Amino acid sequence: MVFSSITFLVYFLPIFLLAYHIVPNRFKNAIILLFSIYFYSWGGPKFIFVILGTTFLDFFLVKAMHAQKEKAKKITFLVVSLVMNLGLLFYFKYSNFFIETFASAFGIETHLAKIILPVGISFYTFESVTYIVDVYRGIHPPLKNVWNYQTYILLFPKLIAGPIVRYHDIASQITSREKNYNTDFKLNGFVIFCLGLAKKAIIANTLGMQADAVFSLNISQIDTATAWVGALAYTFQIYFDFSGYSDMAIGLGKIMGFKLPENFNNPYISASITEFWRRWHITLGSWMKNYLYIPLGGNKKGNIKLYRNLIIVFLLSGLWHGASWNFVLWGAWHGLFLVLERLFLGNLLAKVGRVVSIFFTFIITVAGWVLFRCEDLKLAFGVIKQMFSFHFFSAKFTVNNDFYTMLILASIISFFAVFSKNKQLQDKLYAPVFTKNSRWLLLMSSIVLYYISLSYISALNFNPFIYFRF
Repeated sequence: MVFSSITFLVYFLPIFLLAYHIVPNRFKNAIILLFSIYFYSWGGPKFIFVILGTTFLDFFLVKAMHAQKEKAKKITFLVVSLVMNLGLLFYFKYSNFFIETFASAFGIETHLAKIILPVGISFYTFESVTYIVDVYRGIHPPLKNVWNYQTYILLFPKLIAGPIVRYHDIASQITSREKNYNTDFKLNGFVIFCLGLAKKAIIANTLGMQADAVFSLNISQIDTATAWVGALAYTFQIYFDFSGYSDMAIGLGKIMGFKLPENFNNPYISASITEFWRRWHITLGSWMKNYLYIPLGGNKKGNIKLYRNLIIVFLLSGLWHGASWNFVLWGAWHGLFLVLERLFLGNLLAKVGRVVSIFFTFIITVAGWVLFRCEDLKLAFGVIKQMFSFHFFSAKFTVNNDFYTMLILASIISFFAVFSKNKQLQDKLYAPVFTKNSRWLLLMSSIVLYYISLSYISALNFNPFIYFRF
C-alpha cells in the first residue's frame, strides 16, 4: 500500500486516525503496530513474517549483546545480528545480480528463479542496523519492550520509503508523545502531508508520464530536444515523487505526535555535488556517513584514503538503490564529482559565483538521473550523448500542454528557495506556528489540495512510486 492510493487515502488513513485518536494513550502504540502490520501485509503478505521474525530475534540478540561484559562476546552477538539482517537484504536484493554478473563474466549459462523483493527492505534493514550498532557503541541502551521495538521498525509512515530514522532520534517519542498532542502540531502535519500528496499526485505523476514516453523510445528516435524533455521530466519527477512521499511520511508522523527528520532541503539549488548530498535524501547521507564513511576512516588518514572512502561509499550508495549496473554507475558518477571537488573543482566553482555553480551542478545531476533511470546502459549513454550533441530532427514525438505547465511549476518550486527571502517564506509554510487566521486558511487550503490530488489519482491510470522498489 502506498500513500498516494485511493485505498490508503479514502479507507485506511481515516479509519486509522479515528482509532488512534479515540483510544487512551497507553494503547496508541498497539494501534500503530496493528495498523502497520496490516499496511505492510497489503503489499507483501508473504514477507510480513520475515520482518516480524527478524525484529523479534534482533530485540533479544541486542539485549543479550548489551548484557555481555566481555568485548569478544559482545562482538559475537553484534556479528550474528548484522549477518542476519544484511544477509536477508543480500539474498533478496543482490544474490541473483551477483550470480548473473559472475556467470556472464565466465560465459556460464544460468537459469535463476525469480526472487521477489520484500517491500521497503533496504529502509527497514538500515534502521535495524542503526539500532544494533548504536546499542553496541553505547549510544543508547536496548529497549525493554519488544513491542516498542517493533513499533519503531514497522511505524508505517516511514516503513516503505523512509526517512531512515536512527533509534536514538526517536527513542523518547516511542514511549511518550503527549507534548506533541496539540492542535498546531497536528495541523502542521496535515498541511505537510497535503503538500507532499500534491507534489506526488499532481506534479510527479504528470511529469512521469512524459519521462516514460521518452525513455520507451528507441535511441534512433531521440534527438537533443527529446532527450532533454525526458531527462528534465525524470529529474523533477524523482524529486517531487520522493520528496513528496517524505513530506507525507513526516506529516503523518506529526499527526500521530512523532517528529521525524527532514529528508530533503531544496537539493536543486545546490552549488556543488557535495552540497547536493547535504540536501538530497538527507537521512541516507547521514546513515552512510555514520555507519560506513566514518568506520572506513573518513577524512582522517590522508587524501588518498579520503578519495577511496568517498568512491566506496557512493558505489555502495548506488548499489543500495538497486541491483543493477546503472545504479552502480550513478553512484560512481556522484563519487567522481565529490573527489573532483576536493581536488580542484570546489575552488573553481566558488570563484565563478553561485548562479553558475548551481547551473553546472544541476546539469551534472540531470545527466546522473539519466543513468539512474535507464537499466539499459546503451540507452542511457545514448540519451546523454544526444543531450549534448545539439542534434535536432523532426521526431515523431509530441509534448502535451500539461507537461509544460507542470515543468514550469516544478522549476519554480525547485528553485524558489535560491533567494533567502523566499526561503524564509517556505520555512513559514512548513512551520508549526500559526495565527488564528492563518490556521483556518491553511486548513481549508490543505483540504482543497487533498481533494484535488485525490481527483488526479482517480482520473489518471498512472500512479507509480519510484522508491517503492528500494
